Amino acid sequence: MAVDLLLGLQWGDEGKGKIVDVLTKNYNIIARFQGGPNAGHTLEFDGIKHVLRTIPSGIFHKTAMNVIGNGVVIDPVVFVKELEGLDQFDIDYKKTLIISRKAHLILPTHRLLDAASEASKGKAKIGSTLKGIGPTYMDKTGRNGIRVGDLELANWKTKYRNLADKHEAMISFYDVDIQYDLQEMEVEFFDAITRLKELTFIDSEEYLNQAVKEGKTILAEGAQGSLLDIDFGTYPFVTSSNTTAAGACTGLGIAPNRIGEVFGIFKAYTTRVGSGPFPTELFDEVGAEMAEVGREFGAVTGRPRRCGWLDLVALKYTCEVNGVTQLNMMKGDVLSGFSTLKVCTAYKYKGETITHLPYNIEPENVTPIYSEFPCWKEDLTKMRDVSQFPKELNDYIAFLEKELEIPIKIVSVGPDRTQTIAR
Repeated sequence: MAVDLLLGLQWGDEGKGKIVDVLTKNYNIIARFQGGPNAGHTLEFDGIKHVLRTIPSGIFHKTAMNVIGNGVVIDPVVFVKELEGLDQFDIDYKKTLIISRKAHLILPTHRLLDAASEASKGKAKIGSTLKGIGPTYMDKTGRNGIRVGDLELANWKTKYRNLADKHEAMISFYDVDIQYDLQEMEVEFFDAITRLKELTFIDSEEYLNQAVKEGKTILAEGAQGSLLDIDFGTYPFVTSSNTTAAGACTGLGIAPNRIGEVFGIFKAYTTRVGSGPFPTELFDEVGAEMAEVGREFGAVTGRPRRCGWLDLVALKYTCEVNGVTQLNMMKGDVLSGFSTLKVCTAYKYKGETITHLPYNIEPENVTPIYSEFPCWKEDLTKMRDVSQFPKELNDYIAFLEKELEIPIKIVSVGPDRTQTIAR
């Protein structure tokens, strides 16, 4: 049996949580492999909207096991609030949610370091969510981090104190005005650790590889998007982990030859949260309408998302880097009624026309070249079968499939679980 992957192909917020929820019925195990509570996966069903930050999106299915892999960073305070949000839905997460001992913990001082670092940058801010993600991954690669498995050791609080003291010294180095009460933050943190320890900790690489040998089906769930990958994203305006397919191998301990299908998810247009280059960004009423109709606000931060036309140059790049085998197109319903649609098919880059993503896509170097299409007028949100799709939507999908050379297997026409159409 192979492990299938589900990844975002843009700057995040593509709708991964919804598709994981829809696909969970086909899998025994859903495994999150990177990122932290800076990611918000939104699921809607039975008239209720759920936002998950760290917990895999299969948690609402009683038959699936949910694994938080070693590549994830966990804020115990945020995590416990997530658990409390599940309590009202009669979910036995102590049975169906397990955590890798090798996953790193976000400490209160990591969040403070994040705030101090971002404040020190002034106008050069990268748009951090201030959740402590970057500093936690820095400690991980610097071999200073505290992992979930450390909580089972007698001296873990000594390790905590040493690292927190180091962080406070670093905060003072930034010389910015950060007001905080660490003692108060630590009370909440240690209470959350107590709750966290009620769950089952596992050696996740052993668990998952044994599951493969037993013929169980596994779906690896990514967070953020491929253009936010620490290596292949629009650096430095990226996250601190590998959001691409390779991150599933290192974030779960699964060998590359175990990977099967790679589901790539993209919006019918493009959005971005925070700072960084965005070649197809719209600053007019069209972009404003996309944001309003699409309810484009961050699931975790509430920050408004920047909106623009679909960028096929960037999308081809992320499909290639990830080895995508099938595509899911989200939010086609948002574009209903636009006078015309545009798709960026190439860039004008330093006087040349190129169709690959260059090293630098800052606006002074890149001008998008567009193809235009007629738009559909019909309300897609009521449709439940591909036979109901208007010609203009079918033509749009056919063009994208031809350009990307990958089939689009799912089209989402609304936020609810039922508004998901297989092709």
